[in-house]
Amino acid sequence: MNIKLSTFRSVLHDRDGFNERSLAFIKSVEDSVGETITIAPLEDYDCDLKLIFIETGGSEGLFLKNFDKLQGPYYFLTSGENNSLAATLEILTFLSLKGLKGEALHGSKEYIASRIRELAFVSGVKKKLSNIRLGVIGTPSDWLISSIPDYDEVKRKLGVSLENISIEEIERHFAYSKDDDSSFFKSNIFPPIELEKAKKVYLAIKSVLEARELSGFTIRCFDLLTSLKTTSCLGLSLLNDAGYISTCEGDVAAMLTMTIASLVGDGYTFQCNPSRIDVENNNIVFAHCTIPTKMLDRYVLDTHFESGTGLAVKGYLKETDVTIFRMSSDLKRYFVSEGKIIENPEEKGLCRTQIRVHLNESVESILKTPCGNHHIVFYGKHKDEIETLMKELL
Repeated sequence: MNIKLSTFRSVLHDRDGFNERSLAFIKSVEDSVGETITIAPLEDYDCDLKLIFIETGGSEGLFLKNFDKLQGPYYFLTSGENNSLAATLEILTFLSLKGLKGEALHGSKEYIASRIRELAFVSGVKKKLSNIRLGVIGTPSDWLISSIPDYDEVKRKLGVSLENISIEEIERHFAYSKDDDSSFFKSNIFPPIELEKAKKVYLAIKSVLEARELSGFTIRCFDLLTSLKTTSCLGLSLLNDAGYISTCEGDVAAMLTMTIASLVGDGYTFQCNPSRIDVENNNIVFAHCTIPTKMLDRYVLDTHFESGTGLAVKGYLKETDVTIFRMSSDLKRYFVSEGKIIENPEEKGLCRTQIRVHLNESVESILKTPCGNHHIVFYGKHKDEIETLMKELL
């Protein structure tokens, strides 16, 4: 972590450098965090986390005088000596009255260090989010009546930019896509024409992402059944493997959820439908027709479930710990739970890749106050990290 610190002290305590007790305090925080804290000018924000050390009381006027050099959110480190906490609380109240976010890092060295680590993690994710641009290819599917966020609110809260792209742009690229001889598309089961169409959808979307310098997308994929006589299921799987955020049905909220999950986990995530909920055993069966192959122990190619058209991925996941996550489209609520995959079912009436997950949190909340249809499943135990992020982002 790259942590920088600037300071305010009253003119009554004016001197060159920190006194011994302040130096000892900063050193104790460094030792507890396990990272070096670099002293920097007020305007230097080239770091993972910027701290403002309120060293003494009477610093409020200096803060106000230099307010335009600072950037929010404002994190104030204070030892409590020399009326520093009192000054910090006055400054925080000033910020609150302006609707600005700030926090006093005060208390035991262990508590301060814990908050610094959390805030540095959040700051790092927020910086990554601010550089992410995502495409919405076609409009969200007609059945997604609660999954369309306000683009300006997405930019304000998450820092992510959203860009509308017509489905016709994909269709144009599809017409001119050329074979890249990807061995993934070789199969003795499906006709060569089906392999070729699946490959061209993948290449068409990839071309648009590269041309527009996008980090990912969601696509109104069911329209391709009519216009191209194929699906994007296999293409999305490959694009997720390549590191693009790739979601289907035009579910913007799921795309944003996947973006955050990919930054917290190992980068690979599964967008899926809760297909069956067992309240008594606190289990959910999740299913969908596309998943990154890099998440799978093994897989076979199949058709898209609803249409029997095109190519989809029927995958088998490791029976291990996972996190399940979904944000609401108004960016005010979310569901997160750790759990464990306990089975890879093979039911005929569900989408191709199927997992049964035992959740730690009650599944009843999804039945009573859901945040949407598609949920994002990814490997590992990440509930604490997600909750830390959501507390700061939303």
